[in-house]
Amino acid sequence: QVQLVESGGGLVQSGDSLRLSCTASGFAFDYSAIAWFRQAPGKEREGVSCISRSDGTTTYTASVKGRFTISRDSAKNTVYLQMNRLKPEDTAIYYCAADEDYYCSNDGLDGRDFGSWGQGTQVTVSS
Repeated sequence: QVQLVESGGGLVQSGDSLRLSCTASGFAFDYSAIAWFRQAPGKEREGVSCISRSDGTTTYTASVKGRFTISRDSAKNTVYLQMNRLKPEDTAIYYCAADEDYYCSNDGLDGRDFGSWGQGTQVTVSS
């Protein structure tokens, strides 16, 4: 059974940092691309970052480049999203998603390309 569990969200102030974790089970973690999406109230889901399965290629949406870093630890079946210099506009529910057939590119993330999803973790950044 495929399972993705996010953790690490919380309430922080503008400029603070958080590290989100996405722990996977039930599928070939090393052979899957893992992505982070977020959805703010009243807004569409947005692709934030992606890390490919093979060469570790990473991509970021423009608004988080230079502030967020995605990484993976195969020994722990976990992908991290280190978020620095957080802004109020980063407030959202953050979801991780996985797919064995996807390769991260700079064409942008589409949630329809990912077959497995976690339940989400809330990130709230106060000004």
